[in-house]
Amino acid sequence: MSYLTYMKPTRAAVMLGLLLTTALAPGCTDFLDKEPLGTTTQENLFKDPTNAVQAINAVYDVAAWDQGPKWGDPTGQYVAQTYEWMFGDLMSDDSEKGGGGPSDFLSLIELKSWNIPPSNPPVTTLWVHSFTGIARANTVINNIDSGTIDGALKARLKGEALFLRAYFYFNLVKGFGGVPLFEKSVTPTEAPNVTRATIAQTYAFIEKDLKAAADLLPEKSGYPAADNGRATKGAANGYLARVIMYQLGTVNGNNHTWQEVYDITSTVINSNQYSLLANYAAIHQEIGENSSESLFEIQFATSNDGYGPISVGTTSNIFQNNRRTFGYGFNNPTQNLVDEFEPNDPRLEVTVIKNNDIVLGILNPVDLTQNATGYFNRKAAIIAPNAPESGPQNIRKMRYADILLMKAEAAARLNRGTEAVALVNQVRQRARNSTRPPGTTLGSLAYAPANTPAGTLPDLATGLSGQALLDAIWHERRVEFGQESLRLWDLIRTGRYMGTLPADVRARALSHVATETSVNPTPLLPISLNDAQSWKVPQNPGY
Repeated sequence: MSYLTYMKPTRAAVMLGLLLTTALAPGCTDFLDKEPLGTTTQENLFKDPTNAVQAINAVYDVAAWDQGPKWGDPTGQYVAQTYEWMFGDLMSDDSEKGGGGPSDFLSLIELKSWNIPPSNPPVTTLWVHSFTGIARANTVINNIDSGTIDGALKARLKGEALFLRAYFYFNLVKGFGGVPLFEKSVTPTEAPNVTRATIAQTYAFIEKDLKAAADLLPEKSGYPAADNGRATKGAANGYLARVIMYQLGTVNGNNHTWQEVYDITSTVINSNQYSLLANYAAIHQEIGENSSESLFEIQFATSNDGYGPISVGTTSNIFQNNRRTFGYGFNNPTQNLVDEFEPNDPRLEVTVIKNNDIVLGILNPVDLTQNATGYFNRKAAIIAPNAPESGPQNIRKMRYADILLMKAEAAARLNRGTEAVALVNQVRQRARNSTRPPGTTLGSLAYAPANTPAGTLPDLATGLSGQALLDAIWHERRVEFGQESLRLWDLIRTGRYMGTLPADVRARALSHVATETSVNPTPLLPISLNDAQSWKVPQNPGY
């Protein structure tokens, strides 16, 4: 069975791997300190392959959390929801808050307006969950070498743990800047004396982990079908390219070049492990999960369980679905995003729901008293699951289209315009051949033809170069990855973010930019007040 099916149902029992994992708790001063159950201890955890796999599953588990307790907190304090769309989409020009009205989930308005207190719940949860995942990854990384399990399995599991540690740290550094770097479990007496790394040092740490992971992990084809969704060599290299590309437009203290992005993405392409899924409309459907296009996605399933650690699903869908069906109505795509699409681009209908659209066979009226823009995110639309909080839709984190467009941008920067154009045209060709999204007729889940007119999404001209070529690539990224939580980071790294903000919001964002030398202004989130004080970690600018 897959890691999902035997991992998540055990959350309520606090997984075997977690029993032996030091988990960072609020302020990093309270730590999980439980007697081992049965005969499993940290010393023999990696002497048994089943236990060892469950230990790495406990790390994946944290990547799937969007709410829950601060593990190890003796008071059982609960942390609120956090989703990547709250940052990558909502804090950009691609979406507005939505929900039940202006006062619904005011924490999101704080994010959107850069009026963010250190107690903001989504920000606090991002910090807490990331360091919990890092702590669990460290349990695997620091103990697996002394285990007696098969050498190939040992190498793979260590590679997975290194990838996941880098994944958590990348989420942290993008939002908070430089953070404390933990290569091993931290004792309660050490926690108040940790030091904060610089942004460049944090990125160097992430790169080290990703390169080590790429060396240890198999290619996607090296896994049996039951292990779909685990970290691969391609995922590690894909994230390495993304990490370097982001530094090139922000704090590039590690002196990276576009040639590195070009070379790393070429490695992924030349591995012949990935291809564009033929139908863009299927990418976010069940048939598109872990497809040929998927480099990494977070795995979910559905059950009869609602909120809480036992859930095998995500609450992300209920937060974004139409309140007139089963959702809460947040993360509404903007007219600005809709206007970015070229005429007849099939991706528009796949990305947004407008008033009275039929979605997965169900009529979706848009009530403007419960919607900020007149649109919903169709990529998050699902049939109501058994429990509304148990969305089974995997969250796509990196697709092959991103590899092609990252390489295209690198090629453009390296004056290889013809090559860049050809890469973008691969993405455009797939888009114009897409069907309509599934279920555009009442009671049906069929994919109707889009009947896209001839001449739609024409190939970019071979001679395109310079800023015009970069603009075309950035346009393609926006419409290809609409509502996939990449927009904010693309705007920041390309120096366009501040220009999209109203004057008052821009002033607040500029008051929170990183103080390290940066190519473009890089605004940072506040560190949770409790954690900043307990760790004695300096707060970010302006908070």
